[in-house]
Amino acid sequence: MPTLITLGIAGVLSVWAAYAFAGAGLLPRLPLMRLALVLISAIYLLRGSVLFLALAVNWGGVTPFTIWSSLIVLVYGVAYAVGTWKAWPMLGRRPV
Repeated sequence: MPTLITLGIAGVLSVWAAYAFAGAGLLPRLPLMRLALVLISAIYLLRGSVLFLALAVNWGGVTPFTIWSSLIVLVYGVAYAVGTWKAWPMLGRRPV
């Protein structure tokens, strides 16, 4: 079962990476680009913000894994959000 879960997570992250590369113009345009990139950014930012909730609820019970994984995912979320914001005008154009 852990293998299947890991493969599922890897698959989702691969699709998200494809959307990031497509948003940057390195891959062909994918369906629902704007919506997908906004949702991906939001998911990463929400997951990253778990750190602050965990610290507020149980300061002493926060593990190093929670801290580091949350910080890493928060950086991903900021990168996706900034990239989406910068590419927003281009993302609305239809390919010629």
